[in-house]
Amino acid sequence: MSRVWRVGILTLSDRGARGEREDLSGPAIREVLATGPYRVERYDVIPDERDRIASTLIAWADSGELDLILTTGGTGVAPRDVAPEATRDVIDREVPGMAEAMRWASLQKTPHAMISRAVVGIRGAVLVVNLPGSPKAARENLEVLLPALPHAMEKIQGDPSECGQG
Repeated sequence: MSRVWRVGILTLSDRGARGEREDLSGPAIREVLATGPYRVERYDVIPDERDRIASTLIAWADSGELDLILTTGGTGVAPRDVAPEATRDVIDREVPGMAEAMRWASLQKTPHAMISRAVVGIRGAVLVVNLPGSPKAARENLEVLLPALPHAMEKIQGDPSECGQG
């Protein structure tokens, strides 16, 4: 069965939201997704504001129009980096293995990966993934998750089949 997964890309950037900086991470994510069974249904650039991020995640996840939401930006330790807090505010459950896999793979390339606070979690039947803000890191982190994304989303949406069979 060939399913197409519906995706929202949410770039978190104060300067990008004000039109002072071009979003390069959102398009980089879109390029990675173009190689697989994904269709970008929603895209926006909003400021690094916890309440605004949370309300957007809620609206998108609860719309019934998406299977996957990818945020980019706001995962570090700067004062305005609040993507993990906003994500935790709205998810029902975390999927720590996915966030750990991204950090581990990134750590093979840069010691700065250890300051990533990215979160992956589930709201309703939607997987929410925090990706870094740089285009290169967003692309690399998403590529780490690609092999597991379809299976994760199938399970989140109630696939009753046994895991690891065959």
